[in-house]
Amino acid sequence: MRDGVRLGVDVGRARIGVARCDPSAMLAVPVETVPRAAEGSDADVRRILELAEEYGAFEVVVGHPLSLSGSATPSTDDAVAFAERLARGGAAVRLVDERMSTVTAQQALRASGKRAKQQRSIIDQAAAVIILQHAIDAERASGKPPGQSLGTDEGPPPL
Repeated sequence: MRDGVRLGVDVGRARIGVARCDPSAMLAVPVETVPRAAEGSDADVRRILELAEEYGAFEVVVGHPLSLSGSATPSTDDAVAFAERLARGGAAVRLVDERMSTVTAQQALRASGKRAKQQRSIIDQAAAVIILQHAIDAERASGKPPGQSLGTDEGPPPL
């Protein structure tokens, strides 16, 4: 298991949820929700890179939203393009399967008594926590970094 802080990112069309883990990679916690930047702006990427620097993250884990059958969707293309922008900005990026993370986050928030209107501001952060916690748990269990690395010779991201 690699030690060190990681950021978890849930890329949405309007907002991006961000989470982080502790240096021992035991527990993921919410950080903030970053608004998606307008077309042609990189304010969202810059903010996530700032958070990575602020928390000393050595890696950014981006949710890879595949369909339940495992095929790519428009959301998949959007998340991969965003992850590539982070990588071009200097971040070490891994794509990790995130199927059902938002649904799981919604169920957890509903179970905690949050109404749908209250969930909007934190659902993306909760999904990022689920993505990151899954990634660090998978790495702890397998001894291998989770998902697919961008910008290395590991090959293209899985579809």
